[in-house]
Amino acid sequence: MTPVETRTTLAEHTTLRLGGPAGRFVVAETTEALLSAVRAAEDEVLLLGGGSNLVVGDGGFDGTVVKIATSGWRIDGESVEVAAGQNWDEFVAAMTGAGLGGLECLSGIPGSVGATPIQNVGAYGCEIADLLTSIECFDRRTGEIRTMTTQELGFAYRTSVLKGTDAAIVLNVRFALRSDGLSAPIRYAELARTLGVELGDRVPAADAREAVLTLRRGKGMVLDAADHDTWSAGSFFTNPIVPEPDLPAVLARIARVVDAPVPQYPADGGVKLSAAWLIERAGFHKGHPGPGGRVALSTKHTLALTNRGDAGTADLLALAAEVRDGVEARFGVTLQPEPLLINCSL
Repeated sequence: MTPVETRTTLAEHTTLRLGGPAGRFVVAETTEALLSAVRAAEDEVLLLGGGSNLVVGDGGFDGTVVKIATSGWRIDGESVEVAAGQNWDEFVAAMTGAGLGGLECLSGIPGSVGATPIQNVGAYGCEIADLLTSIECFDRRTGEIRTMTTQELGFAYRTSVLKGTDAAIVLNVRFALRSDGLSAPIRYAELARTLGVELGDRVPAADAREAVLTLRRGKGMVLDAADHDTWSAGSFFTNPIVPEPDLPAVLARIARVVDAPVPQYPADGGVKLSAAWLIERAGFHKGHPGPGGRVALSTKHTLALTNRGDAGTADLLALAAEVRDGVEARFGVTLQPEPLLINCSL
């Protein structure tokens, strides 16, 4: 099938509703069309899924944007293979409805399936690395289709070897789920309280999904065209990981300005601190406005930077820089952006 070329601005295809024009915009509804579009491109290529983890500059993207619009999945017992362009939450809902557990804590996350291993998407005590077994991808360096296992993907906190590179294009993703209809063990305290269970307990996957959706809606993290608090890229900053040798000095500096313990969690390579806690204690509260009030921190969740309806990308980045610099000045901790920045910088 031949890919379909259209004229568009990238604001129409990102959850932030920001981004300038595409030089060329191609919609690929099959794997064959996707490969054809990438091979035929004579300029730089930007691969676009659900647009939920992307900040595109006001100048747009001069090259070829390929919208991955493949869909569908195949269930084989507890193993599921799903197309990269499949809407993520539709897939999670279908798996939960089919009595397959494991993905329920990742409910309500916007975007496409193929983007989830790139970012090692995670929420409520679960991440993609816990469930993924392999991906099928197109290696642009060799021109071959290959399989990459969990180990080869090099998963870490909100990253993988695929992040920040276009050398491999995800075509399909394979997951190992649970056929007993129960959730993965509940690991997140807020979710356990909502469900009325103890940490480590398992519950019907459908119950866990509904609880997660309730929590996410309360934080403006479920897309709603009428709610500007959801016009975001999700959590804009990752939780900073402080190496163990540096932790005493960092905690001492925080203690000098805030008489309260900073939430911290074990992490590979050190200790993870709460970015939301740091942002709030640096003086940036829910609803904090950016330039002209065109952007603001969400009124429900300080980690989400939101477009209030008529913003530009420059407005969003100005607010992000204000928050990042304020946290660094107060606590000596530098926050890093989670979304990919295309033709713009922070």
